[in-house]
Amino acid sequence: MGFFASIFGLNAQSIKEITVLDATEFKERISEGKVALVDVRTTNEFNAGKIKNSVNIDFFDPQFITCFSEYDKDEPIYVYCQSGNRSGKASRKLAAIGFTKIYDLKGGYSGWKNASK
Repeated sequence: MGFFASIFGLNAQSIKEITVLDATEFKERISEGKVALVDVRTTNEFNAGKIKNSVNIDFFDPQFITCFSEYDKDEPIYVYCQSGNRSGKASRKLAAIGFTKIYDLKGGYSGWKNASK
């Protein structure tokens, strides 16, 4: 699937392992207990404001994929960035290496902050 996704530019919704959630549903899901919550923004963006209990793994880090070796590929993983663009790309990379339940925050941290007002 990853090969075809890259050739035909398929979006995140077309990959079965990835579910894009709006801020309300994302918040409900991550509040249900201990979850893998990953912020794929840069360290500076992360330090400027983040979702509680998230871990920062910079999408632009050359070791990005390696950083996920500690995560269980069959457990749900929640990802977000600033606007939803990088997290969509990150989600596709995670699906390509075998993650099966990826949840991407629609609108990213910006959408999250707006929904929390």
